[in-house]
Amino acid sequence: MRARPALPLLALPLLILAGAPARADFAGCVAGLRSHALGQGISAATFDRMMAGVEPDMKIVELMNSQPEFKTPIWDYLATLVDEQKVAEGRAMLRKHAEVLARIESAYGVDRHAVVAVWGVESDFGQIGGRWSLPQALSTAACFGTRRREFFRGELISTMKIVQRGDIAPEKLRGSWAGAFGHTQFIPSTYLRLAVDFDGDGRRDLVDSIPDALASTANYLKKSGWITGARWGYEVRLPAGYAGPSGRTAKQPLESWAGRGITRVDGTALAGLPAAGLLLPAGRNGPAFLVTRNFDAAYAYNAAESYALAISVLSDRLRGGSGIRTPWPTDDRGLSRAERKELQERLIRRGYDVGKPDGAIGALTRAAIKDVEARLGMPQTGRPGGKVFDALR
Repeated sequence: MRARPALPLLALPLLILAGAPARADFAGCVAGLRSHALGQGISAATFDRMMAGVEPDMKIVELMNSQPEFKTPIWDYLATLVDEQKVAEGRAMLRKHAEVLARIESAYGVDRHAVVAVWGVESDFGQIGGRWSLPQALSTAACFGTRRREFFRGELISTMKIVQRGDIAPEKLRGSWAGAFGHTQFIPSTYLRLAVDFDGDGRRDLVDSIPDALASTANYLKKSGWITGARWGYEVRLPAGYAGPSGRTAKQPLESWAGRGITRVDGTALAGLPAAGLLLPAGRNGPAFLVTRNFDAAYAYNAAESYALAISVLSDRLRGGSGIRTPWPTDDRGLSRAERKELQERLIRRGYDVGKPDGAIGALTRAAIKDVEARLGMPQTGRPGGKVFDALR
């Protein structure tokens, strides 16, 4: 049977919204993807094997287009990612994988605590897997996405190169809707550039090989500018009424910051850092940090200062540090994962459907929180914070 003409990837409308039969249009798009893949060195056998039985999932388009109505305050973000459970699990991983982490440090010059922190934040040390097969997720995004179709087409081709090289079996390639996979959530093109075979079996396997995954993460951080032996930074104290410069990228010598009256959070003099920028993630009334290029390397992993701070603070906690000392500018604290799970359990006992009480806050939990807030005469935020948690208790 002759394949129907391929639909142009850059002009393909969001057919599901226009009422056209998505499956037929997907078949046409896949025909175009096949032609492109073969031109990029993908064999017909590899393409056909990976796309056999794949159908689009329009939930992926919904996620791509959604604009979350709830913006997570940084104190909520950190309370979940840098809680006592995560610290305990991370320290256990440091002990369990001490030998391979020592070799990774020696090979790449990247602090093992930072590598394990990335592992913990990205996949909860391998406990959280991906929902979608990468061929399904990436082909759906390439065919029906309203933006970045060329990017997702490229990631689909990169996924096929991984399989064609024999590194990872296609059934093992499951990840996020955007294509991130493995213990430390590499996208396929990043995998091709930076993944390494550290266990020496001839394959770069970020799914089933912890040594490969952690070494690849260290390689990523090194390539992103990690300075061996340097700290990411530390918490500082601003003088009253501080109105000087700030910003992660506005790096200056410590002498410059000291001259503006900035000290370490314990009041001692600044020392032990190369040039650093002043990070104020919640403004001048919240915690402040001097951050180095190692912080920037963590930032490069996910392009968010809140993410880089979570990695950095968690790495400190894993080596025995006490975490952030300055209070966040809020009277409604963030909840740990254990507290979020308890909050969901209490909501279920009150008759709310929030799904599985796993500490992950989704639309059902937020709706239930809003209803509880309304009944208690509280502002309806849907936020899982300390006030509604204490009220439910």
